[in-house]
Amino acid sequence: MSWMILMGVVAGVVTTVAGMGGGMLLLLGLAALTDPLSALAVTAPALLVGNLHRVWLYRAKLSRPTAKALALGALPGAVVGGLAATQLPEMVLQTAMLLLAGLAVARAMGWLKWSPPAVATLPMGFVTGGITATSGGAGVLLGPFLLARGLVGPAYVGTMAVGAVAMHTGRLAAYGLGGIVDRRVILQGLGLALAIMVGNLAGDRLRLLLGEVGQKRVQLTVLVTLAALAVGGVA
Repeated sequence: MSWMILMGVVAGVVTTVAGMGGGMLLLLGLAALTDPLSALAVTAPALLVGNLHRVWLYRAKLSRPTAKALALGALPGAVVGGLAATQLPEMVLQTAMLLLAGLAVARAMGWLKWSPPAVATLPMGFVTGGITATSGGAGVLLGPFLLARGLVGPAYVGTMAVGAVAMHTGRLAAYGLGGIVDRRVILQGLGLALAIMVGNLAGDRLRLLLGEVGQKRVQLTVLVTLAALAVGGVA
């Protein structure tokens, strides 16, 4: 359990500093040590609480219209994706995680540039919610979208967290309906949640020390690590 706690702290730090990547890093790490479906189940309550904490930290800065539309799309999308995840073969989930990690690296390296219009917020939330429930990676898809809307710093992190809360709520409900959430999953998830909250606070301080250049370096390092973990998961 100690290694799970450490991974939770790192996930909180990473997401708060870079705006994305911590949840996917945690998911891929757990998937490599257990199995994809168990990792999806355990991270759902943990990331739900962790993102609620992040919303509270940046509640004064988030973009409320964008956050509202994002959440309205993400919740039903995550339910649909979560129900599908409980029925998919393990290799399909592993491959989906690999593809999302590869997409994250491509975006960070500047090979992929895509910025949908503002009117796409709700459908973007739906699609991202469904993908997150099966393979993680909300930040990979939502990051460019929110940046294109002019959100930076705490506004970016806080608005992303609102969408993530909706996604993790939806997928947790779907996993419960699918029969993969039990007492062990909830307890492990809550333990991870506390660790993520500690990481959030540490990351908030570290973000100020690093500055914009340092934050971008952290993000790139994390994305390369995600790709390595994803490849290891399907090898």
